[in-house]
Amino acid sequence: MIIIDGCQYANWSEQIFQEMKEGGVSAVHVTVTYHEDFRETVENIADWNRLFERFSNYILPGRTADDVRRAQKEQRTAIIFGFQNCSPIEDDIGLVEICHQLGGRFMQLSYNNQSLLATGCYEDNDPGITRMGRQVIAEMNRVGLVVDMSHSADRSTLDAIEISKRPIAITHANPKFWHKALRNKSDEVLKALGQSGGMLGFSIYPHHLKGKSQCTIGSFCEMIARTAELMGVDNIGIGSDLCQGQSDSVVEWMRVGRWTKQIDYGEGSASDAGFPPMPSWFCGNRDFGNLVKGLQDYGFLEEDVEKIMGGNWLAFFEKSFGPA
Repeated sequence: MIIIDGCQYANWSEQIFQEMKEGGVSAVHVTVTYHEDFRETVENIADWNRLFERFSNYILPGRTADDVRRAQKEQRTAIIFGFQNCSPIEDDIGLVEICHQLGGRFMQLSYNNQSLLATGCYEDNDPGITRMGRQVIAEMNRVGLVVDMSHSADRSTLDAIEISKRPIAITHANPKFWHKALRNKSDEVLKALGQSGGMLGFSIYPHHLKGKSQCTIGSFCEMIARTAELMGVDNIGIGSDLCQGQSDSVVEWMRVGRWTKQIDYGEGSASDAGFPPMPSWFCGNRDFGNLVKGLQDYGFLEEDVEKIMGGNWLAFFEKSFGPA
């Protein structure tokens, strides 16, 4: 069985890399950018290059599906770069290819707010993909940079699914039928995503969970089963959104960036402004085995457990990361 996580933003350290190894995690899509511009994104990638050099016994750059297979064989973790915003390309479509050349493999078209490309899920009005957005999607398709709509609103997401010539991803979110968080996705979006061959990564971030930090693994696995009925078992995986070891100042940066002088609490509140506690069954990278057991105990076929835990992501990487 291969284990792949479709989204993390941990406070990266030797301890966390060691936990990935102990948890048998062969690949993680890591967030390199929230609000950073191109130069700042390059600086973050330079930081990762130093980590690759320093901790080469644990991690390696993940740019292809074969890199992930190599990581599994060598009991290391392939690190796949992604951008949770389109800010790295600024207003220059030529930077799409550069971001791919630097190792980027996923880019969200918006992060909660309206962007030059698409509408975020916190906006009141969603006019859909913009003129520039259509051009950028075409360029992302050409080079092999996956369109990610995790933080985007419904119309923009449906537009992206229709416009994109290659399957898109929602790397970290859950169905709205299970928990009505702003970030979670409607049945219409999930059906369209599945029919187009796209991928959904299930989030374990408590604000996206029914019962939040008290969510049980049984409830989580029931949600996975119901979603599989809606969009197919071949189109789902894990995208934990794990922020292991991060301070509360990081979640403030995620929500506020530089776009406002006011505090934005996202799906938290003034009395619950920081990172919420993770569910007891998933607190870090050692805990993927709990997910495997939970799916098995719920009654999933072993072949479907293997697909959900990483097989589907690997197949998606195979068809998505190279040029069209």
